[in-house]
Formats: sequence, C-alpha cells, structure tokens
Amino acid sequence: MSPSFFGGIHPDDGKRLASNSAIEVLPPPEQVVIPMSMHIGAECVPAVKKGDRVLLGQVIGEAPSFVSAPIHSSVSGVVAAVEPRLHPNGRNVLSVVISNDGKDEYYEGVAPHEEDALSPSDIIGIVKAAGIVGMGGAAFPTHAKISSALGRVDTMIVNAAECEPYITADHRILLERPDEVLAGIRLLMRALGLDRAVLAVEANKADAIKALKEKLRPGGDGIRLLTLKTRYPQGAEKQLIQTVTGRQVPLGGLPADVGCVVFNAFTCWSVNRAVKTGLPAIERVVTVSGPGIAAPSNLLCRIGTPVERLISAAGGLAGEVNKIIMGGPMMGNAIYSTEVPVVKGTNSVLAMTKEYDRHVENPACIRCGRCVAVCPMRLQPLYLYICERKGDAAGLNRLNVSDCIECGSCAYICPGRLELVQSIRSGKAIARGKK
Repeated sequence: MSPSFFGGIHPDDGKRLASNSAIEVLPPPEQVVIPMSMHIGAECVPAVKKGDRVLLGQVIGEAPSFVSAPIHSSVSGVVAAVEPRLHPNGRNVLSVVISNDGKDEYYEGVAPHEEDALSPSDIIGIVKAAGIVGMGGAAFPTHAKISSALGRVDTMIVNAAECEPYITADHRILLERPDEVLAGIRLLMRALGLDRAVLAVEANKADAIKALKEKLRPGGDGIRLLTLKTRYPQGAEKQLIQTVTGRQVPLGGLPADVGCVVFNAFTCWSVNRAVKTGLPAIERVVTVSGPGIAAPSNLLCRIGTPVERLISAAGGLAGEVNKIIMGGPMMGNAIYSTEVPVVKGTNSVLAMTKEYDRHVENPACIRCGRCVAVCPMRLQPLYLYICERKGDAAGLNRLNVSDCIECGSCAYICPGRLELVQSIRSGKAIARGKK
C-alpha cells in the first residue's frame, strides 16, 4: 500500500456524466480572444497589432521574463483588436482578438523536431518556445519548473489523479492517446536526466489504467504506473507527493525541496506534440459537464474559444442553472459571462443547478471540528475564519494562512455552511497587508 496524505474527503465525483464521452474536435470559432495572461508570472507583451495577418502557431505574445510563457495564435487570420477583454479571472486583461479566416495556415516555424538528436537543453528550449504551462489548472510555465528542478530531484511524478468532481479531460486523453502521454513523459525524463517516473492515476479510471498497462514497454522504460485510492484532493501537488513517496513538503516549501517534480498528464501530452509536430500550446481538452449541461462532453478546442460555444456544442443548458464554473466545483471560479475565452489552464466548464447551491443566509459554526479533520494541510480553517473576520493579520500568519491550498474540503464538510474558502482567500490578502 502507498502512503497517503492527511485529511481529504469523498464527494460524489459526478464523472459518470462525461467519462464515457470520447474527445470531440470542436471547430474553431469565427473569432478568438487570446489573453496575454494565461500563466503564473509576468504578462506577455503583444507582438502584433490591429490589422496584422497572423498564422496558426505564430507568436502573438512575447514572454518578458523567465517565469512567463509565450502565447501563440490558435488560428490563421487578421488581428481585429489588441485591447482589454474579459478574462476567466473576472477582470479585463489585455488580449489579442483574431478574426479566423478558416484556412488554418501554419506559421513557417511550426515543424517537427528530430527527437533522437535532442539534448536535455534542446527539449527545455522546445517546451519554452511552445508556451507550455501546467495544464492541470496551476498554469506555471513548464520550462521554468524543469529548469528549477535540474539536479535537485530524483523522482518525477505525473499527476493523472484528476480528483475534482465532474472533470474527465485527463481521463479521456489517457484512454484515447496513451502512447502520446507516455512519449511526453519520456521526453520530460530525458530533459531532467532522470531514469524513473511514477504515473499516478486514481482507481476510478479503470479503463485508462488498462490502456496504459497495455502500452507500457517491457520494463516500463523507468515509468511505474501507480493506481491510487480515490480521494479528494489527491491531485494537489503536495498531497500527491506524500501519497506517492511518503515525503512531506515542508510548510512554505516546494516539491524540489523533497526531491520531487510533478507534471500534469495533459502537460506531458503537450510536450510530446510540441516535439513531434512543432505545434505550440494552442488547444486543449475541456470537459463540459455538470447537472445543468444537456449532453456532457469532452471537447478538444482552440485557445481563445468562447465558453458559450463549448456549452452550445454540449447540447446547451438544461434545468435551472444558477452558476457556471470554469474549473472544478471545488477550486474553480464562477464566471458571470459565457463570453470569456478558454485559456491554457481551462480543464472544464461546469453548469450547476439550483439544487446544488449550498449557500445559506446565516451560516453558523457548531464547533464540530470537521474542517480541521479533513484539511490536507493540517490547518485550522475555523480559526482562520475567525481571524479573517477580525482582520487579525498576525493571527492569520501565525496560523499559516498562506499554506492553504484552497481545496474547499473544509467548506464541503461544514454542516454550518460557513464560507470558509472565500474567507481564507480574503485572509491571505489581510495577512499580506493588501486589505
């Protein structure tokens, strides 16, 4: 048995809605809106202006710093505008708007690489040029993660837990394209100079696990497939490391501090495609699901596609929908407009109906201690909540508010319906002196 992480919960995963829906290719829209901020780190600087003709795969946003990732056009066409547009984070962000000419003409630099001749530094360079980021939602530039891990890690973990309810995008890419995911893992192993990796998949993806076992080469090329007991938030980086290796990332620490580096399964797929075809990060698989979606689907769509187009392709809304979320129901963000575009970190769009609304007018703590019991970071959510209400920055820092991963386990389990995650997010700002 593998070790396990602290706390955690077992919500209804809702994956049955879309887990059997094969990936469908969604035709690109007539116009894409591509934000210059789709990653952790410095916002990109537009490399094009209104009226310019651009080609598919062409750089339209240049990375200004090491912790940043270039952004590419997901269609060929004409730049209609370079202006602030609504971003999934709820703010207006400088974006490049491109009118699609329907031709999908490739930029001349999009070409396959001679894989056997690539050195580790070559692979890192290709990953950087392709603008690949953590596709599980964190969106940390992948080249920066590889570079910071060089010489510091002995274990590479591929995160295919996909533990949030409803999301099945990684499940489908593992099931339908296992060879490509495994090839991406081998490329990342080579870039890091490692001879072993662990591909961690939760047990609720039995068909994908079977497909991967059939594809692994004799001896596995150093890739070990590990089936994990299903539990949320197992896919969180620190929790996954603890489950797979038994090592605990220290408070305020990074995975490399315990000799580990973690990559998302779709990130691995993207690395392989960048090497084999030269295509940068211009599309991704998005699960469109939830009780308010008529025909839950997994759609391969271009970056910059409006959410409303994905919902329409999945049969439209059904029932009394009161919330649309980008990301999972536990850690995603509610959006107030379906005009927002798909970005690199978008793995799902969920429509939730009124019956799933947990909000109450007068939430009250009953001192049950359940929030403490389920916290995977061993924090005390109730006391963080109290300190936030008092504006007590010193108390919030003493209770390590910055180590909260905002997984939502505490809010899910709370019988008093306290809005713990929202309070802790606010508490982080108070602790930093930003509020």
